[in-house]
Amino acid sequence: MSPSRQDREAAVRDLLEGPPATVPPELYSMAMRRGHRLLHRRKTVRRALWVLLCAAVAACAVWAAVDRPWSPPPSDTTPSFTQW
Repeated sequence: MSPSRQDREAAVRDLLEGPPATVPPELYSMAMRRGHRLLHRRKTVRRALWVLLCAAVAACAVWAAVDRPWSPPPSDTTPSFTQW
C-alpha cells in the first residue's frame, strides 16, 4: 500500500528542514564540460545547416541561370503557312 498523505508530507518536511545535500566536488566541472560540448555541438550543427542552405540557394540560382525555366520551350513544329 502507498503511504498516506500525512506520511509523505512528514517525509518531505524532514528533507526540507534537514541540512542541504552534499554535492560531489567534481559535479561542477562535469556539468561545465557537458554544457560546453552541447553548445559546441549546437553551433556546429547550426553552421552546417547554414552552409547547406547557402549551397542549395546557389545550386538553385545556377540551375535557373542555365536552364531559364521561365522562358517557353522551343516549338518542335513550324507553324502552318496559310497566306501564299
